[in-house]
Amino acid sequence: MKEYAEYEPLKSQLERMERTGVKLYLDGAPSTTDYIIENCVREDTVYMPDYVTDGKGNLKEIRYDLVVGR
Repeated sequence: MKEYAEYEPLKSQLERMERTGVKLYLDGAPSTTDYIIENCVREDTVYMPDYVTDGKGNLKEIRYDLVVGR
């Protein structure tokens, strides 16, 4: 497992987004910052974040999906 300290900037950014109402998802299921950091970012798998906006260009969701076929 990778060193946790290197993910602090991402964790802080995701926490700020959550506080402003941005919803987080991991493989289609509602998630949290801590769960994403522990289960997809720190593991030796590759997840791609998709940024979903509303009709006005405001960020409303970040969806982390497993990248297969590597």
